[in-house]
Amino acid sequence: MTTGTSLGTAVDSAVAVQQTAMAQALNRALRDSMAEDPSVHVLGEDVGTLGGVFRITDGLAAEFGDHRCTDTPLAEAGILGTAVGMAMYGLRPVVEMQFDAFAYPAFEQLISHVAKMRNRTRGAMPLPITVRVPYGGGIGGVEHHSDSSEAYYMATPGLHVVTPATVADAYGMLRQAIASDDPVVFLEPKRLYWGKDAWDPQDPAPVEPIGKAVVRRTGRSATLITYGPSLPVCLEAAEAARAEGWDLGVVDLRSLVPFDDETVCAEVRRTGRAVVVHESGGFGGPGGEIAARITERCFHHLEAPVLRVAGFDIPYPPPMAERHHLPGVDRILDAVGRLQWEAGD
Repeated sequence: MTTGTSLGTAVDSAVAVQQTAMAQALNRALRDSMAEDPSVHVLGEDVGTLGGVFRITDGLAAEFGDHRCTDTPLAEAGILGTAVGMAMYGLRPVVEMQFDAFAYPAFEQLISHVAKMRNRTRGAMPLPITVRVPYGGGIGGVEHHSDSSEAYYMATPGLHVVTPATVADAYGMLRQAIASDDPVVFLEPKRLYWGKDAWDPQDPAPVEPIGKAVVRRTGRSATLITYGPSLPVCLEAAEAARAEGWDLGVVDLRSLVPFDDETVCAEVRRTGRAVVVHESGGFGGPGGEIAARITERCFHHLEAPVLRVAGFDIPYPPPMAERHHLPGVDRILDAVGRLQWEAGD
């Protein structure tokens, strides 16, 4: 009886270790980075005592002290400006912007100082700052709580812009971002925070470095190109497409800047058709740049124009309407169907 109980406990423990939420992986990444490098400091609104609105910084102030996990006033420009000074004096600050649209007051600091300092000083003064931004919809939040602001950061030379879509990437990419001497805007998809995956925090497997995309699914009919919160939707669409006789590949960009042209174009050249999927608005959104890059590099392999499935070009709608606003399986499959028609299939 005792042996059976011990064995059952061991099995339950193993299962618990394997299933980890993205929020837990991000918390572990911060904790491991702070433990290994005393120059890593976390700062932001409610990151200390509360542990952050989404509990990503839970326990860090208790473990490392409030001098290394610091609650700040509600002043985003001041938070990021403080991080600039910290980085100039040799620290590695990790800033949390509580919600995507709350980050806009910090834009002047980000564009004028964070993105330009290394170039301005001819490489003498890098700013190793990680700016964590919970972003995107799918949580029933109102405006100012559900923006997809990645296009703004992509359009700012001097910044790396990355977004994980898996638990393993959340941990590995945040560790890489904190260790980078370049400033990184780390976009965290809120709707995926509590999605779980098989991942062992005691033995995290290495992930592809920043700047590399990953093929999550290979296909022959068309390639879905996506990132962050839209990855699970694209994988679901790829499964549903089988009923239509379509075999869809899915590429997870992971990194918007630097952009992995090699992986993306290799997949598109193989299928001859591509759909870019993201929550951000279509006009002036990331999909326009991605479609242009594919067209320039893969023109003679394309069987149809590169299409986009995006959020509508409106301010973020009320919670009851967001399911219509966000790209879903039906809209993605409709775009794939139009690709087949354009190609005459």
